[in-house]
Amino acid sequence: MKKPNVEEVLQQGITGPLETKPEERRKYLGTLRERIVIALKKDQVAEEEVYPQVEQNMKVYPKAHLFLNGTMPYEQLSKYVKMAAKNNIDHTIVTNKERDTDIGLVLAMDYAIDKEEILITKKALKEPEEEKGFFAKLFKR
Repeated sequence: MKKPNVEEVLQQGITGPLETKPEERRKYLGTLRERIVIALKKDQVAEEEVYPQVEQNMKVYPKAHLFLNGTMPYEQLSKYVKMAAKNNIDHTIVTNKERDTDIGLVLAMDYAIDKEEILITKKALKEPEEEKGFFAKLFKR
């Protein structure tokens, strides 16, 4: 490993330490896209109902870390904070005042998992309706 020269040290002192993919880290609440298990946009986090996929993935990935957007009201984030506590998942509320992102929640690992689809587009169906039997279909009430 080579020794940094004076100019490199001064530059890092002025601008901060070198960082891999800074734009991606700002967008995904401080983590890289390749580490993300699941993500929700701000408007999805703000909804009354929680997304069941988040809790399912917390159970599948128990060593994951939950990142929440700190620019959102805590009342909207609290349901996911409680869910993380219930599943023993660490969480961090990230506030970046310099740059805003449309991402509201990120569940990520500390290593790359490279999932193809990370954003949830719609809620899973609550429960499929019970299939009616042959006679129930024939004789509607």
